[in-house]
Amino acid sequence: MKIRLGPAGIPISCKGGSSIEGVRCVADLGLSAMEVAFTHGIYMSLQAAKEMGKVAKDLDIELSIHAPYYINLASEKPKVVKDSKKRIIDSLERGNLMNATVVVAHAGYYGKDKENSKKMILEACKEISNIIESKNWNIKFGLETMGKQKSFGTLEEIIEISKKVKNIIPYLDLAHIYARNGGKINYKEVFNKLKLKKYHSHFSGIKYSLVGIGKGNEKNHVPLREGGPDFKRFAKEIMKRKKDITIISESPILEQDSLLMKKVFENLGYKFTI
Repeated sequence: MKIRLGPAGIPISCKGGSSIEGVRCVADLGLSAMEVAFTHGIYMSLQAAKEMGKVAKDLDIELSIHAPYYINLASEKPKVVKDSKKRIIDSLERGNLMNATVVVAHAGYYGKDKENSKKMILEACKEISNIIESKNWNIKFGLETMGKQKSFGTLEEIIEISKKVKNIIPYLDLAHIYARNGGKINYKEVFNKLKLKKYHSHFSGIKYSLVGIGKGNEKNHVPLREGGPDFKRFAKEIMKRKKDITIISESPILEQDSLLMKKVFENLGYKFTI
């Protein structure tokens, strides 16, 4: 069992503003993972991605990438779908160069015909997978579980695509599952549905609004101590199952909550090597 923890982006406490400096800060904090945030645009050159990969490898920091937010593989507008694919592929190219494990994205939104939206996302994922294969890239594309009823991204939807398409993996966002289910999550059930060698996950507290029985919409991420879901119960389930996992903190206080997660695991008996 190998557990890696780290922030979604450059640590708040980092004095430097570059992603490479962020990786060094993560290592100095005693954490072992970092998500590179392309959320508002792909700002990194190919050469910078290579350099970042070398630094991360030397420091044993596992990298991942969050693709830009403006992605909708199920849009009725062909240009939006085309541009969305390009953002994902450009992220994957940089991720491969930096030896990142996964590029995670919000796949899209349901249109008027929900089943057709799912088919569109499936076909786009097949195209993306074919590009990964043709380029011989050593990276996966992660579909994130989503926290709003209008968003494609229930756990079941993502599992279905990952079973059908090579190079596509489920990316767990436990706060999103919790919010979408109206403040409920069964960690045992989540793991029973997923049979993976290695898990990738976001975690934070979250605020949500109820929109029906057992249905909710996420509002905003909050620190672990300010909202559900319960991280300790999640950690206990991981320890019980002895699963390899990388957990990225999407809390507003980033590395502070990564360090809180680390304490939780240590109190449960896990010994970190970094």
